[in-house]
Amino acid sequence: MSNNSTISELVAWVQRAHRLGTIGELLGWDEQVNLPAGAAEQRAAQHAVLAESLHAAASAPRIGELLAGLEQRDDGLNDDERAIVAQARRDYNRATKLPTEFVREKAIQGSRGYHAWAHAKAQDDFAGYAPVLQKNLEFAQREAAYLGYGGAPYDYMLDKHDPGLTAAAVDRLFGELKRDLLPLMRAIVASPAATRAREVAGRLRGFPVDAQLRFLREVTERLGFDYTRGRIDVSLHPFCSGTGSDVRMTTRFKEDHPLNSLFGAMHETGHGLYEQGLPVAQLGTALGIHAGMAMHESQSRLWENQVGRSRAFWRSFEPRWRELFPVQSAGVTSDELHLAVNAVQPTLIRVDADEVTYNLHIVLRFELEKKLFAGELAVRDLPAAWRVASREMLGLEPANDREGVLQDVHWSDGSFGYFPSYCLGNMIAAQLWARVRQLRPGIEEDFSRRDFSWLLAWLRENVHAPARRFSALELVRRVTGEELSPRHLVEYLRERYGGLYLG
Repeated sequence: MSNNSTISELVAWVQRAHRLGTIGELLGWDEQVNLPAGAAEQRAAQHAVLAESLHAAASAPRIGELLAGLEQRDDGLNDDERAIVAQARRDYNRATKLPTEFVREKAIQGSRGYHAWAHAKAQDDFAGYAPVLQKNLEFAQREAAYLGYGGAPYDYMLDKHDPGLTAAAVDRLFGELKRDLLPLMRAIVASPAATRAREVAGRLRGFPVDAQLRFLREVTERLGFDYTRGRIDVSLHPFCSGTGSDVRMTTRFKEDHPLNSLFGAMHETGHGLYEQGLPVAQLGTALGIHAGMAMHESQSRLWENQVGRSRAFWRSFEPRWRELFPVQSAGVTSDELHLAVNAVQPTLIRVDADEVTYNLHIVLRFELEKKLFAGELAVRDLPAAWRVASREMLGLEPANDREGVLQDVHWSDGSFGYFPSYCLGNMIAAQLWARVRQLRPGIEEDFSRRDFSWLLAWLRENVHAPARRFSALELVRRVTGEELSPRHLVEYLRERYGGLYLG
């Protein structure tokens, strides 16, 4: 059999497994958007059946045979084919090392965990949720052991989301960031201008949800999101799932916090644009999947922050905003609106955090996760540890677990190791932004004309098109010419917020 025909057959097998996975994503989206409360157990059973089918497809012996044959004839493969084989081998090895029964049980636990978390958050009941979280932690440790990471389970969780990433690498990057970010944050928060910004933001009240939805839909379409291949709905916790042919995004609305829904939607749109930029014909292979969650988060954060919080962006969209909200915007000047968009105030809730303080929320979670996996922190002690870390990092202590350890959905289905991707994504976004400004110094003039086409085209070519030919860290190096560093993020924050608050 020729390499071409073997590669084609391998791709067919890999894509079959991938399509089963996309069905699971649809079930998960529906679970958080539409599912009746009484259907939770049925959905858990559906997840289990699908997980078994996906596991069988991903671990099919024929995939192993095809991989072995291609690996023996490696000299006859081109670079793209080698990338396909390497990713397929990684996925196949992981699938074959996980027992089917474990996969089934983990799928059920993940579904039940989500509903347990939603109930616990509503009731502020960490004690009732703790056994679920403990079981999720045990599942994660068992999975790491099956894959040969028994001595370093947290490295495995990081590697699941960002291939090649280790706790030591994250420690180094986060340590450098925290060293420079904490004094900057404290200086900004103490600034008189910060008090004024928070006062203006507090005046943005009573924004009708239907008009908020209309505005964010217009904004996200203008950024380039294709609504013929996606949609946006409402969920308890904003997220984006699916692939370029069918992207499902969500946000949430509050009449007295209108910027939250907008920036949440722009954040998820960044994810959606990345997925829509991947070649549909190659979905499931290394040529059609993203480079890792840190790179994915860089896309969401870049559109949300570097673009969405810029003065140029609001110069173009402010007239429409005032048209939709004439009464609510009447007492706010353009300068005040820009301050409100970039208001800095430590908050207990991660998804409500501003750009300056947001990364400290991630450092907090990373440090707690490390201790959980190292056995240095028991699940039952998480609330107390969270309160201490929050006080030390943010100067705030949650009054209850709803605004502390229960606020995030991630741990409910065992997604440990995901949080660092957010902060790494901010670093990557800032480094990409620095490169963009070198190449196109007048990029913000484009934004003031509602023209985001150059930026999207550049990202399509340099970030989206490479897919998973390279890891996120290698892709950063290739695109920007240097290793990932927190330096660009700190410089970006000093430039934008220093000018507003410390000038």
